[in-house]
Amino acid sequence: MRGALMTQVGADDLEIIDDLETIPVGPNQVRVKIEATGVCHSDLSGLKGVIPGMVPQILGHEGAGIVEEVGEGVTRCAVGDHVIVAWSPPCGKCSMCVKHRSPHLCVMIQFSAGATPNFTRDGNPIWGFAGVGTFAEQVVMAQEAAVVIGKDVPLDIASLIGCGVTTGVGAAINTADVTPGSNVVVFGCGGVGMSVIQGARIAGAAEIVAVDLNEAKLEDAKRLGATHAVTPGGLDALKAEITGGDGFDFAFEAIGIPAVMRQAYDAIRRGGTCCIVGVGKADQFLQISAFELFFNEKTLIGSYYGSADVNVDFQRLLNLWKNGRLDLEGMISSRIGIDDVNDALHAVERGEVIRQVITF
Repeated sequence: MRGALMTQVGADDLEIIDDLETIPVGPNQVRVKIEATGVCHSDLSGLKGVIPGMVPQILGHEGAGIVEEVGEGVTRCAVGDHVIVAWSPPCGKCSMCVKHRSPHLCVMIQFSAGATPNFTRDGNPIWGFAGVGTFAEQVVMAQEAAVVIGKDVPLDIASLIGCGVTTGVGAAINTADVTPGSNVVVFGCGGVGMSVIQGARIAGAAEIVAVDLNEAKLEDAKRLGATHAVTPGGLDALKAEITGGDGFDFAFEAIGIPAVMRQAYDAIRRGGTCCIVGVGKADQFLQISAFELFFNEKTLIGSYYGSADVNVDFQRLLNLWKNGRLDLEGMISSRIGIDDVNDALHAVERGEVIRQVITF
């Protein structure tokens, strides 16, 4: 089968191959035929080494498809089911899942899957990004990673739920808990940032300000729910206009750059909430003085996978889409084939797109 292979960390391009094979389906595993997979900034982060992983590796983690084979002990899905891939699935048994009621923070399946090859090529092991690797025509994964959805949902639409939309909308409605009538600023208008904007709109924010260097994205941000959209140079004046100089109630950073995280923190009022959604490098740091942390009583919080319970929130998001509250079609910049994946990654790096979806 075909796939997009990362052969070394920091490479400019992936290698498109046609002699990839999945591992045999084992107990509690399923084999899914990937019908659609989004090209996410996290895939670029994997290629550049910001997100660590084994090499060689098939990238891709935001996907949807059809179950083709199930292993012994599988009870969560059956052959023919349509599923969304959850790259960080909860095990349902550990302390995070049960004691702390934070299934999105469970790593029991993800860490095990990430360390285990789920493809081979010429008999040699190949790993899947985030334990899956959806830039391939088929993937073998834990049954918990295959979340069943209705067959009436187009799979290109469903694929967006697997990462970007859940991460962004979830950051707004789950992690930060945006309140009705509040004002919000979002730094970065890629797929995740646009999803934060939609989440803030769904939560009832009165003003939603989108900030991006790419002016072409600002109109898209308004189309998806922003009430205002500016380049960074115009933010201070707009903040003064909207908040009277106090600062925003909520700020979201959806890029992964410490300097922008600091801007987001500075943009909120005393007592406001700054939510970090972007994935930054492990060796870069965000500096905040001990005094201002005390004096301003601001909340600084990270958001991992939108603080979502994938077994509940995937369907909640699809219900919002079905009822016209969440625009998923409008998130798709283009539909492409696997041969175009390198051009797609370069477009992500240049900040030109919202979401490109590979269909097999």
